Amino acid sequence: MNSVSPARVSTAQSHGHAAPSAIANWLYGVALLVFVMVVVGGITRLTESGLSITEWNVVTGILPPLSEAAWVTEFEKYKLIPEYTEINAGMTLAEFKNIFFWEYVHRLLGRLVGVAFALPFLYFAVRRAIPQGYGWRLTALFALGGLQGAVGWWMVSSGLSERTDVSHFRLAVHLLNALFIMAGLIWTALDLKALARDPASRPARMTGLSLIVIGVLFVQLLFGAWVAGLNAGYAAKSWPLMNGSFFPVDVDWSQGVLHALTYDPFLLHFIHRWWAFAAVAALVVMGRAVRRVDRRISLAIHTAFGVQVLLGIATVMSSVDLHLAVLHQAVGAILVATTAWGAHRLGQADRTPETARAAAA
Repeated sequence: MNSVSPARVSTAQSHGHAAPSAIANWLYGVALLVFVMVVVGGITRLTESGLSITEWNVVTGILPPLSEAAWVTEFEKYKLIPEYTEINAGMTLAEFKNIFFWEYVHRLLGRLVGVAFALPFLYFAVRRAIPQGYGWRLTALFALGGLQGAVGWWMVSSGLSERTDVSHFRLAVHLLNALFIMAGLIWTALDLKALARDPASRPARMTGLSLIVIGVLFVQLLFGAWVAGLNAGYAAKSWPLMNGSFFPVDVDWSQGVLHALTYDPFLLHFIHRWWAFAAVAALVVMGRAVRRVDRRISLAIHTAFGVQVLLGIATVMSSVDLHLAVLHQAVGAILVATTAWGAHRLGQADRTPETARAAAA
């Protein structure tokens, strides 16, 4: 098989063999797979399944244990890590199989996403169907996908020797990179759809408003990942008060403010629940701006953050019910997708001067 360089895949023009609409549909499909993987990742975390597979075997790991002896071997490996010795000692083989399932599905989905991207990418490249200027972008997305697999193992490895769980910092990198990839896939697909409609269209730009909104949302997602990694959702099961107080009285300041801001579950829970409304305010501004050019996007943004806030409150008050918590993560990913959609629409380079003025007003 001939290798295809990034330079070659970027040479297809917006005419002839170029297939921007087909490539966009493919990217939407990959984005959907990434969304499913984010949801399964949430289930894996909430069921404490993430450390059940203690090795990273890219090829041989495709198959699960196929015999009772193979299951026993995997279980014996799990028994060597702190999560088993300190938390799950006495777990049965049947219980181990339950947690193994979700981690295995999560890793299998990761491989599926890789194949679903790589094979069509190669096909479109060989056929010189990738429009000019998009080869490098698709190559970057593919590289980020490969990096995501390495980050996933980097995250898991943090919980195999001295800890009973993974590092919440590494968990945040893993989740945020997945959401960034999904948003990048959607943004690129939208650019390609615009190109299919008008061969003279240019890629959308990032506006100042969109950068601010994305920055505010990034902070919320970061603290949400830290809350998840530290199980800080259990710090309180009431709303709007936390254990009878607006500001939690249980915050440990003994190791300094910076340590509390990055490790204390009560403080992280507090920030995550109230920074949500800063994110809401930013998204309302974006929704109003994009409403002037596309009411559908405005409705999608408002619906997503409205449902997300309600799910967040319900998750807290239910003491982190599994189903509600998974829905909370799923709608969070949908919110990222709708925000990317809104940011792209605001930044489309081919909009008319009248529309541009209306969107900025």
